[in-house]
Amino acid sequence: MKLIIAIVQDEDSARLISSLMDEGYGVTKLATTGGFLKSGNTTLLVGVEDNRFDGCMAIIEKVCKSRKQIATSPVTMGGSAGIYASYPIEVTVGGATVFVLTVDQFVKY
Repeated sequence: MKLIIAIVQDEDSARLISSLMDEGYGVTKLATTGGFLKSGNTTLLVGVEDNRFDGCMAIIEKVCKSRKQIATSPVTMGGSAGIYASYPIEVTVGGATVFVLTVDQFVKY
């Protein structure tokens, strides 16, 4: 048995949870916050039997595609005067960060 810990962008989470549940995977959702762009993300915990592991990973990969997004980045101008201006930059968002752990024992009460 494996425990999949998937950290996904908030905007992908509802569709991913729905897709996983439609295929019979149990999912636990944890609301978390990432440091990059200070945007919200969601951490999902999915326990899967070894024979269903590849199917679960395929769903995560299909739903959580990375994409480009325009964000503003503050720049300090004027040295110690503390004047800030922002300019748009293109960043890659989305995708998923996935950790896989081997589970020795699973008990459900």
